[in-house]
Amino acid sequence: MWVSDGWKDYELIDASDGERLERWGGHILVRPDPQVIWHTERRHPDWNAPEGRYSRSRTGGGAWDKGELPSAWEIGYGDLRFRVKPMNFKHTGLFPEQAVNWDWMRGRIAAAGRDIRVLNLFAYTGGATTACLAAGASVCHVDAAKGMVAWAKDNAALSGVAGASVRWIVDDCAKFVEREIRRGRRYDAIIMDPPSYGRGPGGEVWKLEDDLWDFVSLCSRVLSEDPLFVLINSYTTGLAPSVLTYITDSLFTVRLGGGSRAEELGLPVTQSGLVLPCGASCRWER
Repeated sequence: MWVSDGWKDYELIDASDGERLERWGGHILVRPDPQVIWHTERRHPDWNAPEGRYSRSRTGGGAWDKGELPSAWEIGYGDLRFRVKPMNFKHTGLFPEQAVNWDWMRGRIAAAGRDIRVLNLFAYTGGATTACLAAGASVCHVDAAKGMVAWAKDNAALSGVAGASVRWIVDDCAKFVEREIRRGRRYDAIIMDPPSYGRGPGGEVWKLEDDLWDFVSLCSRVLSEDPLFVLINSYTTGLAPSVLTYITDSLFTVRLGGGSRAEELGLPVTQSGLVLPCGASCRWER
């Protein structure tokens, strides 16, 4: 397991009975988590008075009880800064477990000793984009949601890398990659964080288990002749990390060499000393 244990502004204080108790900067939140199926005693006092709690509805969805929680605030990870806020579907605009991948990507880019062009697909609010820009790479950031791209620009500005070499693209990721292939553009590194399920602008249905192979195969055609890495994130329950390595080894290792490794991502739980699993990542590198 790859554990994101370098945070100071984020802390997973405790986890019990389907919920996380978290500190985001100076604010305490309680959010649901389907992995937390244990019913341990809630001894930490912050369980009794969180500033914000997202509760599931029996009829589907859910809602925040935010009290006097601010509409948005900033947190930092090393030299990176991010704006977070309570959103629909329990999210805050940042996945703290991804910090271990940010560190890995920055290390790979810094060690390359050359200009690195990164394509970040399904790029959300730009955690990976900001990390790669801070490492000196040029980045093409692609997401279909205009609001998420605007948020990513804000995060880049907060981190002092807004003036770096970056393209901000609002588009369907597959259609964008198809156009990049026709244009002859190539990238040294590809990051992708595809959803488990979604619908395209024309009503097209995306299901990770059905469509990931074809999408990664498509993306393999925009890799440069001297690629650095490919990172695939998955939050699909039941999809084993090793499945991702079969895809990347079949599409990249056989043709280009290198190798793949996939692991669960984890966040340390302060109260229990355990590590909470939070999805999986697969890293292919040359």
